[in-house]
Amino acid sequence: MKNIQIRPAEPERDFGQLAEWYSILENNTLSEQYLIDYYEKRREQIIQRVAEGPEGELLGFYWAQRRSADLTNVDLFVKSEKRRQGVGTRLYEDLERSAREAQIKKLQVSFPDTNLDSRAFSEHCGFSEKWHLIQMRLNLDTFDDGPYEAVIDRLKQEGFIFTSMQELGNTEEAQRKLYALNDKTDLDTPGHDGEHNWDSFEDFQKRVCQTDWYKPGGQMIVIDSVSGDWAALSAITRYGDHAYNLHTGVDGRYRGRKLAQAVKVLALRYARDVLKVNMVHTDHNTMNHPMLAIDRKFGYVEFSGSFVLKKNLE
Repeated sequence: MKNIQIRPAEPERDFGQLAEWYSILENNTLSEQYLIDYYEKRREQIIQRVAEGPEGELLGFYWAQRRSADLTNVDLFVKSEKRRQGVGTRLYEDLERSAREAQIKKLQVSFPDTNLDSRAFSEHCGFSEKWHLIQMRLNLDTFDDGPYEAVIDRLKQEGFIFTSMQELGNTEEAQRKLYALNDKTDLDTPGHDGEHNWDSFEDFQKRVCQTDWYKPGGQMIVIDSVSGDWAALSAITRYGDHAYNLHTGVDGRYRGRKLAQAVKVLALRYARDVLKVNMVHTDHNTMNHPMLAIDRKFGYVEFSGSFVLKKNLE
């Protein structure tokens, strides 16, 4: 397609259309104002452009947001009637050029595992599969947490303390320990590629502890009272009308004692009793068999998953 202009999207002029497209991408309604506010808070992390036709019509966009010093997440969208006309290729070429100029080393993209067109386009651009994620959800109205009370009581008798970042005062000292446990258990996740999610504690503090979605009361922690070590965690928050279980992890030294089940039950109770939702979502890569087994035991139901593809620019 000729006469395509690639330019930065202007919040007041273009974000209404981008919000509509993002609502399609995420299968969740986003408002124009939400997207504007989100962008203004994270402007330094984001590279974004729109493709504009000769009559001023918006044809598509890309949005690349740094996840770490090395890794940037990418969304690229072209309106359906303008696909297979070169718009996506023009957007991606501009994206990669801008990413290289910004010294970004790795790009990552995700999309529903039913979207074969997006997979084909991504592979054509040089991306390869990193993970296949399974999406899961649990109806809290039917979740019976009673049977797990005995497990929690046993662990307490063995010297484990169940608490939260809120109860710990959400201090910097506690946040540093939360970072260390998140980083360690994330790297230990089966199927993980060995890359750190955060560059440093300061990066974790900025992109987790200082975000709107971070809820200290939903950051459940288990501490070994004998050693003082942080043994397990389960983090949960709320998005719209549902909760999302972000991460559940157990230090390798403490596995095999049902700590993951116990701390996740507390996170689910928080979602039900404090966040006041009846539906919880989560996702796992297909190689994370331990957490898949726990969630299936809890009654989580699987639904459409997603592919995560990555490209190295070095």
